[in-house]
Amino acid sequence: MNLPDVRDRARAAFLGAAVGDALGATVEFMTPGEIRAALGVHREITGGGWLRLKPGAVTDDTEMSLCLARAMDAAGGWSTSDAASSLAAWLRAGPVDVGSTCRRGIRRFMLDGTLAGPPSAGDAGNGAAARMVPIALVTLGDGEALRRVALEQARLTHHHPLSDAACLLVGELVQLGCMGLSLRRLRAAADALVAAEPRFRFSPYRGLATGYVVDTLQTALHFFFTTRSFEECLVAVVNQGGDADTTAAIAGAIAGAYHGPEAIPRRWLRRLERGIAEELAGLAERLVALSPLGRGASPRLR
Repeated sequence: MNLPDVRDRARAAFLGAAVGDALGATVEFMTPGEIRAALGVHREITGGGWLRLKPGAVTDDTEMSLCLARAMDAAGGWSTSDAASSLAAWLRAGPVDVGSTCRRGIRRFMLDGTLAGPPSAGDAGNGAAARMVPIALVTLGDGEALRRVALEQARLTHHHPLSDAACLLVGELVQLGCMGLSLRRLRAAADALVAAEPRFRFSPYRGLATGYVVDTLQTALHFFFTTRSFEECLVAVVNQGGDADTTAAIAGAIAGAYHGPEAIPRRWLRRLERGIAEELAGLAERLVALSPLGRGASPRLR
């Protein structure tokens, strides 16, 4: 295993998620027709959108991932309580946006200290899956650790089998990409999810990009597997509108890990708000160093 290449791809996964978030935020909740009428093809990080963001600003998707990454960096590994405390501090600070399911889960922890909510039919949103990059990096090389930690972080806010399945697949795809494995290997992982849970079937593509985790993952997977570059993938994803920031964050994480750092357009990286790119890159490297793979273990894939 070429560890410098793994570190490069890990940085690309975290940066890819952030640029997808910033790119997609502009057109969040718009329809494809509205995007075409207003912008033609949306392909630049310009800010705005319903949140009226500054160009390069990220949303709760990247901010919650940073909460988890910072907590693990400070503690030297995963701690569910540290992650929950980090998310709580973020919520207390008044983020520009936070999804209702995430807010409810974090507030539950703040009120009673519980680290998982009860199973809920209303928890099939995409918020937990969008936080998977740091989890994938810190468990690199150990599929069982990925499964355990992915579910622990997900159930801080989302306790639903579809959310669980999406988190596990996003984490697995990011890990496979970081380890430089083939597109065929990543497709096999996606196809295994579809075989186990046919609602995630992404071919033929249904054209839905809502906050429902099934729609989100179908959109991210369809365009990842039918495009040939990082930029092509993300432009196609965000122009579907809907929950575009989250969908593009997930697609950007997978595409970044697979295509590598040189594939991320420099103009997008330059537009990210000050300090974000440097922090994400540094955290990615340190999380890999904490992982089983970074400590010299042989990979144990699921």
